[in-house]
Amino acid sequence: MTDFTTIATGLRFPEGPVAMPDGSVILVEIAAGRITRVKPDGSKETVAEPGGGPNGLAMGPDGKLYCCNNGGFGWIDGGLLIPHGTADDYSGGRIERIDIATGAVETLYKDGDFGCTLRGPNDIVFDAHGGFWFTDHGKNRPRERDITGVFYAKADGSHLEEVIFPSENPNGVGLSPDGNTLYAAETYTCRLMAFRVTAPGKVDTAGGVGGPGIPLYRPAGYKFFDSLGVEANGNVCVATLGESGISVVSPAGELVEFIATPDPFTTNICWGGPDLRTAYITLSGTGRLIRMDWPRPGLKLVY
Repeated sequence: MTDFTTIATGLRFPEGPVAMPDGSVILVEIAAGRITRVKPDGSKETVAEPGGGPNGLAMGPDGKLYCCNNGGFGWIDGGLLIPHGTADDYSGGRIERIDIATGAVETLYKDGDFGCTLRGPNDIVFDAHGGFWFTDHGKNRPRERDITGVFYAKADGSHLEEVIFPSENPNGVGLSPDGNTLYAAETYTCRLMAFRVTAPGKVDTAGGVGGPGIPLYRPAGYKFFDSLGVEANGNVCVATLGESGISVVSPAGELVEFIATPDPFTTNICWGGPDLRTAYITLSGTGRLIRMDWPRPGLKLVY
């Protein structure tokens, strides 16, 4: 097990970490419907309370947070907090814009806007053009599961498009350092998919045998992929459920290394610090945010 420092405990399924310039980390607590700032000393303060199921989080061009809200999960809490199905009070999938200073929550896009179906928006990444990609993981019901896709939207609320459909319940999403490759991690197939970006919000529709996506990497065994982050050198770091840790995959689709963590629901990673060599990882099942020295720097995000 890699050496790490626990920064905060008692979080209600933390995800979507965003490393801030002051050394704090803003993240979501999906089960609490809350956006929380964790300070370097481990103290916590509430940034906003959007309700539902705030999931992916990213800083936008206007200095506000953009949040993928999945509308709410059901939960099993038996010592390990586990998302299970859809919340009884499911409030619909949406993209929200959050003012960090005031906590004001604005719905930027909702189900039905621009003819799009939003069931469970999950993870988000901005490109250099001021737009953002996001995945819709969908919702599970006792005998059915949503068929979903990957979307592109503009930050000003003027454009929403489902660019990739269908996708196998995509979860994590990220861009290569040059912005020319979009990565999406599929949870249940445990595949890391690569899409060639041809223009802002567009991908090569003939990328692979089954459609636009090229299967890049899939581990052996009974595992699931969650969210992801990208290193400065282009490696893709995918949170891997079941095996408990981060799978580091090269742009060529080779496993560079696996960094183990002590939670089967290790869900996300981001980087901070002056050299972007400090990794922040969410251990969601046990409600922890941890910090560790990372062997390589993370990619500097656009905003």
